[in-house]
Amino acid sequence: MPVTKRDYYEVLGIGRGVSRDEIKAAYRRLAKAHHPDCNPENRSEAEERFKELSEAYEVLVDADKRRLYDAYGHEGVSRQFGPGGFDFRRDFTHVDDISDLFGDLLQGFGMGGGGGLFDLLMGGRPQSRRRARGGDIRIAVRLDLEEIANSVTKELSFNRFERCPECGGAGGKGIESCGTCGGRGQVQRRASSFLGQFVQVQPCPDCGGSGERVKETCKACSGEGRVRKPRTLKVRIPAGVAAGNYLPLHGEGHFGPAGNGDVIVQFEEKEHQLFTRQGDDISVELPVSISTAVMGGKLKVPTISGEKQLEVPSGTQSGTVLRIRGAGIKHLDGGVGDELVRVVIHVPKHLSREEKSLLKKLDESKSEAIPGPRKPA
Repeated sequence: MPVTKRDYYEVLGIGRGVSRDEIKAAYRRLAKAHHPDCNPENRSEAEERFKELSEAYEVLVDADKRRLYDAYGHEGVSRQFGPGGFDFRRDFTHVDDISDLFGDLLQGFGMGGGGGLFDLLMGGRPQSRRRARGGDIRIAVRLDLEEIANSVTKELSFNRFERCPECGGAGGKGIESCGTCGGRGQVQRRASSFLGQFVQVQPCPDCGGSGERVKETCKACSGEGRVRKPRTLKVRIPAGVAAGNYLPLHGEGHFGPAGNGDVIVQFEEKEHQLFTRQGDDISVELPVSISTAVMGGKLKVPTISGEKQLEVPSGTQSGTVLRIRGAGIKHLDGGVGDELVRVVIHVPKHLSREEKSLLKKLDESKSEAIPGPRKPA
Protein backbone atom coordinates (compact mmCIF):
# COMPACT_ATOMS: atom_id res chain seq x y z
CA MET A 1 0.00 0.00 0.00
CA PRO A 2 1.57 3.34 -1.07
CA VAL A 3 2.54 5.73 1.68
CA THR A 4 0.53 8.95 1.73
CA LYS A 5 2.78 11.98 1.80
CA ARG A 6 2.04 14.77 4.21
CA ASP A 7 1.40 18.28 2.97
CA TYR A 8 4.74 20.09 2.64
CA TYR A 9 3.45 23.16 4.46
CA GLU A 10 2.30 20.90 7.29
CA VAL A 11 5.72 19.22 7.38
CA LEU A 12 7.44 22.57 7.96
CA GLY A 13 4.65 23.88 10.18
CA ILE A 14 4.00 27.00 8.10
CA GLY A 15 1.11 28.63 6.25
CA ARG A 16 0.74 28.82 2.48
CA GLY A 17 1.35 32.54 2.22
CA VAL A 18 4.73 32.67 3.99
CA SER A 19 7.86 34.24 2.51
CA ARG A 20 11.04 32.48 1.46
CA ASP A 21 12.82 33.73 4.59
CA GLU A 22 10.09 32.23 6.77
CA ILE A 23 10.49 28.89 4.96
CA LYS A 24 14.23 28.94 5.62
CA ALA A 25 13.69 29.82 9.28
CA ALA A 26 11.23 26.95 9.73
CA TYR A 27 13.56 24.46 8.05
CA ARG A 28 16.51 25.60 10.16
CA ARG A 29 14.56 25.23 13.39
CA LEU A 30 13.12 21.80 12.59
CA ALA A 31 16.26 20.40 10.96
CA LYS A 32 18.24 21.15 14.11
CA ALA A 33 15.58 19.56 16.28
CA HIS A 34 15.46 16.39 14.18
CA HIS A 35 19.13 16.04 13.30
CA PRO A 36 20.03 12.37 13.91
CA ASP A 37 23.11 13.24 15.97
CA CYS A 38 20.85 15.21 18.29
CA ASN A 39 18.52 12.24 18.67
CA PRO A 40 20.72 9.18 19.33
CA GLU A 41 17.87 7.31 21.06
CA ASN A 42 15.59 7.61 17.99
CA ARG A 43 18.17 7.95 15.24
CA SER A 44 16.26 6.00 12.60
CA GLU A 45 13.09 8.02 13.16
CA ALA A 46 15.08 11.28 13.13
CA GLU A 47 16.72 10.33 9.80
CA GLU A 48 13.36 9.84 8.14
CA ARG A 49 12.04 13.09 9.60
CA PHE A 50 15.12 14.94 8.38
CA LYS A 51 14.66 13.61 4.85
CA GLU A 52 10.99 14.60 4.92
CA LEU A 53 11.91 18.12 6.02
CA SER A 54 14.55 18.41 3.29
CA GLU A 55 12.10 17.29 0.60
CA ALA A 56 9.53 19.86 1.74
CA TYR A 57 12.19 22.56 1.84
CA GLU A 58 13.47 21.66 -1.64
CA VAL A 59 9.99 22.20 -3.10
CA LEU A 60 8.77 25.22 -1.15
CA VAL A 61 11.95 27.29 -1.22
CA ASP A 62 12.11 27.02 -5.03
CA ALA A 63 9.63 29.44 -6.64
CA ASP A 64 8.90 27.25 -9.69
CA LYS A 65 8.47 24.02 -7.73
CA ARG A 66 6.31 25.82 -5.20
CA ARG A 67 3.96 27.08 -7.93
CA LEU A 68 3.58 23.55 -9.29
CA TYR A 69 2.93 22.16 -5.84
CA ASP A 70 0.38 24.85 -4.97
CA ALA A 71 -1.47 24.15 -8.22
CA TYR A 72 -1.26 20.34 -8.49
CA GLY A 73 -0.04 19.00 -5.16
CA HIS A 74 2.51 16.18 -4.92
CA GLU A 75 1.71 15.04 -8.47
CA GLY A 76 2.80 18.43 -9.77
CA VAL A 77 6.36 18.06 -8.49
CA SER A 78 6.85 14.30 -8.69
CA ARG A 79 8.56 14.61 -12.08
CA GLN A 80 11.02 17.12 -10.62
CA PHE A 81 12.71 14.22 -8.81
CA GLY A 82 14.45 11.14 -10.14
CA PRO A 83 13.17 7.53 -10.13
CA GLY A 84 11.93 6.39 -6.76
CA GLY A 85 11.09 9.89 -5.57
CA PHE A 86 13.13 12.45 -3.69
CA ASP A 87 16.73 11.48 -2.93
CA PHE A 88 18.75 13.91 -0.84
CA ARG A 89 22.07 13.36 -2.61
CA ARG A 90 20.54 13.56 -6.08
CA ASP A 91 17.61 15.95 -5.81
CA PHE A 92 18.53 18.46 -3.11
CA THR A 93 19.54 21.46 -5.25
CA HIS A 94 19.93 24.05 -2.51
CA VAL A 95 23.16 22.81 -1.01
CA ASP A 96 24.49 26.38 -0.99
CA ASP A 97 21.85 27.19 1.61
CA ILE A 98 23.21 24.61 4.04
CA SER A 99 25.99 26.83 5.40
CA ASP A 100 23.51 29.62 6.11
CA LEU A 101 20.80 27.31 7.44
CA PHE A 102 22.88 25.07 9.65
CA GLY A 103 26.17 26.79 10.50
CA ASP A 104 27.24 24.98 13.67
CA LEU A 105 25.06 22.00 12.71
CA LEU A 106 27.71 21.04 10.13
CA GLN A 107 29.85 20.04 13.08
CA GLY A 108 27.37 17.24 13.70
CA PHE A 109 28.43 15.54 10.49
CA GLY A 110 31.97 15.33 11.83
CA MET A 111 33.36 17.59 9.11
CA GLY A 112 34.62 20.60 10.98
CA GLY A 113 32.24 23.32 9.81
CA GLY A 114 32.55 25.19 6.54
CA GLY A 115 33.19 22.84 3.63
CA GLY A 116 33.20 19.12 4.42
CA LEU A 117 29.48 18.60 3.93
CA PHE A 118 29.61 20.27 0.53
CA ASP A 119 32.46 17.95 -0.47
CA LEU A 120 30.54 14.87 0.61
CA LEU A 121 27.32 15.90 -1.11
CA MET A 122 28.74 17.36 -4.29
CA GLY A 123 31.85 15.25 -4.82
CA GLY A 124 34.45 18.00 -4.35
CA ARG A 125 36.31 19.98 -6.98
CA PRO A 126 40.02 19.78 -6.17
CA GLN A 127 42.28 22.23 -7.97
CA SER A 128 45.65 21.34 -9.36
CA ARG A 129 48.45 23.17 -7.64
CA ARG A 130 50.68 23.09 -10.72
CA ARG A 131 47.95 24.41 -12.98
CA ALA A 132 47.03 27.28 -10.74
CA ARG A 133 47.38 30.93 -11.67
CA GLY A 134 49.80 32.97 -9.58
CA GLY A 135 48.49 35.05 -6.71
CA ASP A 136 47.71 38.76 -6.88
CA ILE A 137 49.68 41.43 -5.02
CA ARG A 138 47.85 44.40 -3.52
CA ILE A 139 49.70 47.67 -3.03
CA ALA A 140 48.19 50.76 -1.38
CA VAL A 141 49.32 54.14 -2.77
CA ARG A 142 48.56 57.35 -0.87
CA LEU A 143 48.07 60.42 -3.08
CA ASP A 144 47.73 64.08 -2.21
CA LEU A 145 45.18 66.31 -3.93
CA GLU A 146 47.71 67.89 -6.29
CA GLU A 147 48.74 64.44 -7.58
CA ILE A 148 45.12 63.39 -8.01
CA ALA A 149 44.27 66.61 -9.85
CA ASN A 150 46.93 66.38 -12.54
CA SER A 151 48.05 62.70 -12.69
CA VAL A 152 51.38 61.46 -11.43
CA THR A 153 53.95 58.72 -12.06
CA LYS A 154 54.87 56.62 -9.03
CA GLU A 155 57.64 54.08 -8.56
CA LEU A 156 56.46 50.90 -6.83
CA SER A 157 58.87 48.46 -5.20
CA PHE A 158 57.73 45.07 -3.95
CA ASN A 159 58.70 41.40 -3.76
CA ARG A 160 57.08 38.69 -5.85
CA PHE A 161 57.53 35.02 -6.66
CA GLU A 162 59.07 34.48 -10.11
CA ARG A 163 59.68 31.35 -12.15
CA CYS A 164 62.70 29.47 -10.84
CA PRO A 165 65.49 29.93 -13.41
CA GLU A 166 67.14 26.62 -12.46
CA CYS A 167 64.19 24.27 -13.05
CA GLY A 168 61.99 26.48 -15.21
CA GLY A 169 59.14 26.24 -12.74
CA ALA A 170 59.01 22.44 -12.73
CA GLY A 171 60.28 22.10 -9.16
CA GLY A 172 62.99 19.62 -10.11
CA LYS A 173 64.20 17.13 -12.70
CA GLY A 174 62.70 13.93 -13.99
CA ILE A 175 58.92 14.23 -14.00
CA GLU A 176 57.09 10.99 -13.18
CA SER A 177 53.53 9.97 -12.42
CA CYS A 178 52.52 10.19 -8.77
CA GLY A 179 52.37 6.74 -7.23
CA THR A 180 49.85 7.69 -4.57
CA CYS A 181 47.07 8.78 -6.94
CA GLY A 182 48.22 7.01 -10.10
CA GLY A 183 48.58 10.30 -11.95
CA ARG A 184 44.95 11.34 -11.41
CA GLY A 185 45.77 14.11 -8.93
CA GLN A 186 42.89 13.01 -6.71
CA VAL A 187 42.29 10.49 -3.98
CA GLN A 188 38.95 9.22 -2.71
CA ARG A 189 37.75 8.74 0.82
CA ARG A 190 34.55 6.94 1.71
CA ALA A 191 32.38 8.28 4.48
CA SER A 192 29.07 7.21 5.95
CA SER A 193 26.17 9.24 7.20
CA PHE A 194 22.50 8.59 7.78
CA LEU A 195 21.94 9.65 4.14
CA GLY A 196 24.06 6.75 2.91
CA GLN A 197 27.59 6.17 1.65
CA PHE A 198 29.45 9.16 0.20
CA VAL A 199 32.70 9.36 -1.71
CA GLN A 200 34.76 12.42 -0.91
CA VAL A 201 37.24 13.45 -3.60
CA GLN A 202 40.31 15.33 -2.41
CA PRO A 203 43.54 16.61 -3.96
CA CYS A 204 46.33 14.08 -3.62
CA PRO A 205 48.39 14.98 -0.53
CA ASP A 206 51.65 13.85 -2.15
CA CYS A 207 51.50 15.66 -5.51
CA GLY A 208 49.19 18.52 -4.51
CA GLY A 209 46.70 17.60 -7.23
CA SER A 210 49.10 17.73 -10.19
CA GLY A 211 49.31 13.97 -10.74
CA GLU A 212 53.08 14.31 -11.13
CA ARG A 213 56.17 14.21 -8.96
CA VAL A 214 59.81 15.05 -9.62
CA LYS A 215 62.57 12.50 -9.10
CA GLU A 216 65.14 15.12 -8.08
CA THR A 217 63.97 18.20 -6.19
CA CYS A 218 65.39 21.54 -7.33
CA LYS A 219 67.72 22.94 -4.67
CA ALA A 220 67.30 26.55 -5.82
CA CYS A 221 63.57 26.65 -5.09
CA SER A 222 63.19 23.60 -2.79
CA GLY A 223 60.72 22.10 -5.25
CA GLU A 224 58.38 25.09 -5.29
CA GLY A 225 59.18 26.02 -8.89
CA ARG A 226 59.43 29.69 -7.94
CA VAL A 227 61.76 32.03 -6.07
CA ARG A 228 61.13 35.38 -4.38
CA LYS A 229 62.72 38.40 -6.06
CA PRO A 230 62.41 42.21 -5.76
CA ARG A 231 60.54 44.06 -8.49
CA THR A 232 60.26 47.79 -9.31
CA LEU A 233 57.64 49.31 -11.61
CA LYS A 234 56.92 52.85 -12.76
CA VAL A 235 53.17 53.41 -12.91
CA ARG A 236 51.38 56.40 -14.35
CA ILE A 237 48.31 57.15 -12.26
CA PRO A 238 45.63 59.04 -14.20
CA ALA A 239 44.08 62.24 -12.87
CA GLY A 240 40.74 62.02 -11.11
CA VAL A 241 41.17 58.76 -9.19
CA ALA A 242 39.51 58.52 -5.79
CA ALA A 243 39.87 56.48 -2.61
CA GLY A 244 38.55 53.00 -3.33
CA ASN A 245 39.55 53.05 -7.01
CA TYR A 246 42.19 50.58 -8.12
CA LEU A 247 44.48 50.04 -11.10
CA PRO A 248 45.24 46.43 -12.18
CA LEU A 249 48.68 45.70 -13.63
CA HIS A 250 48.05 42.44 -15.43
CA GLY A 251 50.70 39.74 -15.26
CA GLU A 252 52.87 41.57 -12.73
CA GLY A 253 51.90 39.43 -9.74
CA HIS A 254 53.26 36.12 -8.47
CA PHE A 255 54.33 33.40 -10.89
CA GLY A 256 51.98 30.50 -11.48
CA PRO A 257 52.02 27.60 -13.98
CA ALA A 258 48.79 28.89 -15.54
CA GLY A 259 50.08 32.47 -15.73
CA ASN A 260 51.17 35.25 -13.43
CA GLY A 261 48.75 37.00 -11.13
CA ASP A 262 48.18 40.76 -11.16
CA VAL A 263 49.37 43.69 -9.12
CA ILE A 264 46.35 45.59 -7.81
CA VAL A 265 47.21 49.22 -7.03
CA GLN A 266 44.65 50.60 -4.56
CA PHE A 267 44.38 54.35 -4.05
CA GLU A 268 44.09 56.26 -0.81
CA GLU A 269 43.72 60.06 -0.45
CA LYS A 270 45.70 62.23 1.93
CA GLU A 271 43.68 64.91 3.67
CA HIS A 272 44.53 68.37 2.30
CA GLN A 273 45.23 71.18 4.76
CA LEU A 274 43.24 73.75 2.78
CA PHE A 275 40.94 72.18 0.17
CA THR A 276 38.06 69.76 0.48
CA ARG A 277 37.26 67.46 -2.44
CA GLN A 278 33.69 67.15 -3.75
CA GLY A 279 33.86 64.71 -6.64
CA ASP A 280 35.96 66.49 -9.25
CA ASP A 281 35.36 69.90 -7.67
CA ILE A 282 37.37 71.32 -4.79
CA SER A 283 36.09 73.80 -2.23
CA VAL A 284 37.74 76.42 -0.05
CA GLU A 285 36.47 79.04 2.39
CA LEU A 286 37.50 82.66 1.76
CA PRO A 287 37.12 85.28 4.52
CA VAL A 288 36.58 88.83 3.16
CA SER A 289 36.28 92.21 4.83
CA ILE A 290 32.94 93.93 5.34
CA SER A 291 33.89 96.65 2.86
CA THR A 292 34.82 94.09 0.16
CA ALA A 293 31.53 92.26 0.65
CA VAL A 294 29.62 95.54 0.38
CA MET A 295 31.50 97.22 -2.49
CA GLY A 296 33.00 94.19 -4.22
CA GLY A 297 36.54 93.80 -5.44
CA LYS A 298 39.18 91.51 -6.94
CA LEU A 299 40.99 89.08 -4.66
CA LYS A 300 43.72 86.47 -5.10
CA VAL A 301 42.50 82.97 -4.29
CA PRO A 302 44.66 79.84 -3.84
CA THR A 303 43.98 76.95 -6.23
CA ILE A 304 45.65 73.59 -6.79
CA SER A 305 47.71 75.05 -9.63
CA GLY A 306 48.59 78.39 -7.97
CA GLU A 307 46.82 81.65 -7.20
CA LYS A 308 44.03 82.95 -9.41
CA GLN A 309 42.11 86.22 -9.37
CA LEU A 310 38.48 86.13 -8.26
CA GLU A 311 35.88 88.88 -8.78
CA VAL A 312 33.75 89.36 -5.66
CA PRO A 313 30.49 91.15 -6.68
CA SER A 314 29.25 94.08 -4.63
CA GLY A 315 26.60 93.17 -2.09
CA THR A 316 27.95 89.61 -1.63
CA GLN A 317 26.32 87.91 1.34
CA SER A 318 28.21 85.73 3.79
CA GLY A 319 27.94 82.08 2.68
CA THR A 320 27.73 82.91 -1.04
CA VAL A 321 29.57 80.34 -3.19
CA LEU A 322 31.53 81.64 -6.16
CA ARG A 323 32.91 79.34 -8.84
CA ILE A 324 36.28 79.35 -10.59
CA ARG A 325 35.78 77.32 -13.75
CA GLY A 326 38.40 74.69 -14.58
CA ALA A 327 40.32 75.07 -11.34
CA GLY A 328 39.34 71.66 -9.96
CA ILE A 329 40.37 68.08 -10.69
CA LYS A 330 40.73 66.63 -14.17
CA HIS A 331 38.13 64.01 -15.03
CA LEU A 332 39.13 60.43 -15.80
CA ASP A 333 37.20 60.73 -19.05
CA GLY A 334 38.27 64.30 -19.93
CA GLY A 335 37.26 67.75 -18.73
CA VAL A 336 38.09 69.52 -15.47
CA GLY A 337 36.15 70.25 -12.31
CA ASP A 338 35.76 73.67 -10.69
CA GLU A 339 36.86 75.36 -7.50
CA LEU A 340 34.02 76.41 -5.24
CA VAL A 341 34.86 79.46 -3.13
CA ARG A 342 32.59 80.03 -0.14
CA VAL A 343 32.72 83.68 0.86
CA VAL A 344 32.58 84.35 4.60
CA ILE A 345 32.44 87.94 5.90
CA HIS A 346 35.09 88.51 8.50
CA VAL A 347 33.84 90.53 11.48
CA PRO A 348 36.81 91.95 13.42
CA LYS A 349 36.82 91.46 17.18
CA HIS A 350 39.21 94.30 18.03
CA LEU A 351 38.61 97.78 16.55
CA SER A 352 40.48 101.04 17.01
CA ARG A 353 38.70 104.15 18.24
CA GLU A 354 38.77 105.59 14.73
CA GLU A 355 37.30 102.43 13.20
CA LYS A 356 34.50 102.38 15.73
CA SER A 357 33.72 106.03 14.98
CA LEU A 358 33.62 105.42 11.22
CA LEU A 359 31.37 102.38 11.59
CA LYS A 360 28.99 104.33 13.83
CA LYS A 361 28.72 107.12 11.27
CA LEU A 362 28.17 104.53 8.54
CA ASP A 363 25.41 102.86 10.55
CA GLU A 364 23.69 106.20 11.18
CA SER A 365 23.73 107.13 7.50
CA LYS A 366 22.77 103.77 6.03
CA SER A 367 20.47 103.92 3.00
CA GLU A 368 18.98 100.45 3.46
CA ALA A 369 17.17 99.27 6.58
CA ILE A 370 18.22 96.00 8.17
CA PRO A 371 15.44 93.41 7.66
CA GLY A 372 13.73 91.81 10.64
CA PRO A 373 13.86 88.18 11.78
CA ARG A 374 13.05 85.58 9.13
CA LYS A 375 12.68 81.85 8.74
CA PRO A 376 15.96 80.11 7.85
CA ALA A 377 16.28 79.04 4.23
